[in-house]
Amino acid sequence: MPIDRRDVLKLGGSVLLAGGGAGSVSSCGSAELAARPGASRKADYTVRIASGRVELAPGTVVSTTTYNGQFPGPLLRFTEGRPVVVDIHNDTGIPELLHWHGQVVPAEVDGASEEGTPFIPAHGMRRQSFTPGPSGFRFYHTHVAALGDLGRSTYTGQVGPIYIEPKLDPGAYDQEVFLTLKEFEPSLSHGGDMPQDFLAGSEVPELKRKGEKAMADSLARGMPHGYEVGYRVFSVNGRKLGHGEPVRVKSGERVLFHVLNASATEIRSLALPGHTFRVVALDGNPVPRPANVPVLWIGTAERVSALVEMDHPGVWVLGDLADDDRKNGMGTVVEYAGRTGSARWTAPPKSTWDYRTFARSGATAQRPDHTMDLLVEKRNAADKGFNIWTLNGVPFSMDTNKPVIEVERGRRYRMRFRNATDDIHPLHLHRHTFEVTHIAGTATNGLHKDVVMLGGYQTLDFDFTADQPGLSLFHCHQQLHMDFGFMLLLHCA
Repeated sequence: MPIDRRDVLKLGGSVLLAGGGAGSVSSCGSAELAARPGASRKADYTVRIASGRVELAPGTVVSTTTYNGQFPGPLLRFTEGRPVVVDIHNDTGIPELLHWHGQVVPAEVDGASEEGTPFIPAHGMRRQSFTPGPSGFRFYHTHVAALGDLGRSTYTGQVGPIYIEPKLDPGAYDQEVFLTLKEFEPSLSHGGDMPQDFLAGSEVPELKRKGEKAMADSLARGMPHGYEVGYRVFSVNGRKLGHGEPVRVKSGERVLFHVLNASATEIRSLALPGHTFRVVALDGNPVPRPANVPVLWIGTAERVSALVEMDHPGVWVLGDLADDDRKNGMGTVVEYAGRTGSARWTAPPKSTWDYRTFARSGATAQRPDHTMDLLVEKRNAADKGFNIWTLNGVPFSMDTNKPVIEVERGRRYRMRFRNATDDIHPLHLHRHTFEVTHIAGTATNGLHKDVVMLGGYQTLDFDFTADQPGLSLFHCHQQLHMDFGFMLLLHCA
């Protein structure tokens, strides 16, 4: 019989953590991960899932689960349209999944059990063959459920970047730098919501009244605020700020930063004093309108690719705007050639993150064949202190793998979201790239993503073409939200 996500949780909770190497790489440095084009009956890449220890800084060592004994997992470089074979070994005692986030691959390979991807058995191996695509910045990560177990799923170190080389690459930069942002040592608390005002857009009064009434009624019944997750240590490429190698640059260089927010639950920001970011791609997809911004805001599982002109010599902190998070490790050092001394940080001017900046204005020329209206609501602390999340009043069931929405192959669908909660939700659709068609109160076109932040008490539309047969999972990428109801399946016959 097939194993589902809830069955895995019953197998014994957290994996026992022991031994293993630590470290981080920015390219396929591991011999196991070196591609071997044309090798007969051998995998092009090998990924090993195992428990281990990661040294974030001297005296700060975390026990977690990693890929190939390191965090982040090695950067995998594929070529668009060139088939690959990957052997995935699971050296832990619990079945695992590996999700190829942002790629258009068959359901049995995608890495979500809800879609029918088989688990990688404990102490076993599974071989996967697929054709990478689309080109751009993608990543790979675990996709098992965690529920209340903060030693499972995306709370662990199971994440690594992928770059799929396009068939034609202009390469208009001097240096390419991959950054993986990640927190460790999570804990539960009743509170700790981050500020929401960085995300452009206006609240819808009707949605705000609905959400605030639901919360007020819950608190009046004596319920506490639902659990949130906080973290003790923070890292960029597996090292706390001030530890590890700096990003070394030269005056006059153009550096292309590929930034991945690998958090289980957090939205991250990033600023570099005296510099601006020219955003050229979001989630690996070139934007219609590249634009300069002082701060990158990156939702859970989002990626931003941005060019920086190195025209302000010195030694600088490239870090998060949150002072506590940055001081506890969420940052790295950018060091110009010939410059020495302590890295400096200055806060950037206040700004908002507005997806409309990078999109074309106006309605898309392609009209949807069908619109799905989806109301997002929260049942505060309704499951042993955890919030339950519903779409049109229904939470996803891990026992039945429902709800499932039928879609017709080749037709264009619009998913229209109305958020009756004060939470920001990073929305993710598997095996498809969608077009953001209405956001922050404005019709847009041309902005293609696989994760997009839906603001508190806001609305958002995105369109996709149902061109992938079988089941495709849609969910909020915030682990607590996904595990407690914020999912549904699309079925394309």
